[in-house]
Amino acid sequence: MNHVQYNKRLFEIYQSVPDAQKEAFATRFSELANNPTTLFGFSVYLGMLGVDRFLLGNILLGLIKLLTAGGLGIWYLVDLFLVTGLARKKNIVLAKKVVDWL
Repeated sequence: MNHVQYNKRLFEIYQSVPDAQKEAFATRFSELANNPTTLFGFSVYLGMLGVDRFLLGNILLGLIKLLTAGGLGIWYLVDLFLVTGLARKKNIVLAKKVVDWL
């Protein structure tokens, strides 16, 4: 999912929230969401240790990545391309859950 699609989808979800709850949605979502750019930074510097996967909530994959030194570097390189898209997808799911919680 690219940046434009991500912003469009988040805006659609935000528009579906009743006006009285928009502020609560924005506050709750910003508390829980992962910033894709920040996560990419973690992936660049600490990706060999699986920190990026831990932050995405993939504990088992994070442990495996940690124990294999980023899949001998191959998994680390692949994740550099995947991590922002994974964070965006996770944030979209999270936004839908926040709407359900309100």
